[in-house]
Amino acid sequence: MNRHSAFLTVIGLLAGISGYCRDGADRSKSRPDILLIMPDQMRGDCLSILGDTVVRTPAIDELAKRGTLFRRAYSTVPSCIPARYAMLTGLYPQTSGVVGFRQKPVTARTMPQSFQDAGYATALVGRDMHQSANARELGYQQVIRGSTYIANDDYAAELKQIVPEMPEIRAWVRGLGLDYNLWPARPWPLGNEWHPTTWVVRKTREVLKQAVPNQPLFLTASFYAPHPPLFPPEEYFDAYLNRELPSPAHGDWVDWPSLSAKGSDGGHRVLLQGETLKRAQAGYFGLIEHLDHEIAPLIADFQARSESAGHAWVIALVTDHGEMLGDHGYFRKCEPFEGSANIPFIIAASGGLGLRPGGRCLRPVCLEDLMPTLLELAGVPCSNVDGVSLVPMLRGENQEVRPWLHLEHAPCYSEEQAFHSLTDGRFKYVWRPHDGRELLFDLDRDAREEHDLSVDASQRELLEQWRGRLVQRLAKRPEGFSDGSRLIPGRPYKPLVVGSR
Repeated sequence: MNRHSAFLTVIGLLAGISGYCRDGADRSKSRPDILLIMPDQMRGDCLSILGDTVVRTPAIDELAKRGTLFRRAYSTVPSCIPARYAMLTGLYPQTSGVVGFRQKPVTARTMPQSFQDAGYATALVGRDMHQSANARELGYQQVIRGSTYIANDDYAAELKQIVPEMPEIRAWVRGLGLDYNLWPARPWPLGNEWHPTTWVVRKTREVLKQAVPNQPLFLTASFYAPHPPLFPPEEYFDAYLNRELPSPAHGDWVDWPSLSAKGSDGGHRVLLQGETLKRAQAGYFGLIEHLDHEIAPLIADFQARSESAGHAWVIALVTDHGEMLGDHGYFRKCEPFEGSANIPFIIAASGGLGLRPGGRCLRPVCLEDLMPTLLELAGVPCSNVDGVSLVPMLRGENQEVRPWLHLEHAPCYSEEQAFHSLTDGRFKYVWRPHDGRELLFDLDRDAREEHDLSVDASQRELLEQWRGRLVQRLAKRPEGFSDGSRLIPGRPYKPLVVGSR
């Protein structure tokens, strides 16, 4: 926590103590209610407020207008397990050791635990956090699970009552011709009220109705959409099928002849085109628009509940990572490119907290910043994290969050897939530790990362500058990626770094 954040936290705590001594009220009553809305696998560019996308997201756009949209927000290790670990603990993957798709016991204090210890009621509805610990162990007192892929969770059990002849839910989904990681798409086959997105919103609104009015609330609505299976309600699917949809990003650095429409590396590398591409896009975009439509009444209920109880409110919307959706011949995640690593990150609040409406930030921020930010807004101490409180940014003050951000991912789909990457919000440098290949992009001029500057002789000095930063960043890593003067490819790269926190 920086000195500004620490000062504001102390002032908030003193103000709460003063109120307690003056009128006998619990200081927790003055703390804001907090709603965390968390889609899964949602790209950062799929917001209609950005003006250059076909996706329609009016409810999310309204949040951005009331708060700040962090346009250069990233998942530092873009797949579900490590990304959620980073968000829950505020720790970089290099600190925690969770640098790939592998579970590790959560030993650090989590964000929901911190809120629970501060007197908050904590609840999670929907998709779990994909950790070895269950949601209650992570600090959620109330848990209603619904994820579309776990046979015995609350959603699956209710769905089984409605359709008794339904087999185990994963078998049912695959029987529809869909997949949990690939691009097949079709409309949701049951009534819309039983779509998993609608169900999560319905259950979250029920939690709101039952919440104790005079206790502050930290509520997480966690969705599986727009993660595959790609099955939005028919009206959303058809709407996008009947529209002109964008072509995937087409990098000049990609070996396009090597790609196949059948896919390789478990479907990670694939040439999506024609009707197959359009259906995948319609399924994905349709899930996002449907989610946006469903969360609108949830947001209204949450704001009304807080205002009637005399509480301030904070709403944050983030996701764990994005989706390549055919960009550069990739599907799924675990890549440094914008489709996979760039995420929506929005924080809005009621007027009394002093946040600037309509803010737009282009500095690099990450999921690790969410914990210290929300805790500071609640006046709850936060320490021993790598994330930085974004409250000064939210209040319109000038602050450089960090000069650059380090992203990485150990091999998941193949050895060639692993990466280390640095970005300052304008430039992005990528290094493949398997073979030492480099890429360099200017995000201001080339937002789709279609032109590799690392092969441009006029950009050699810039390339060396970014390479030198990564050399220093990796110098103490046990894998031996760097000796302090150069990057060393071909070193073993495991998903867990032994000896980390």
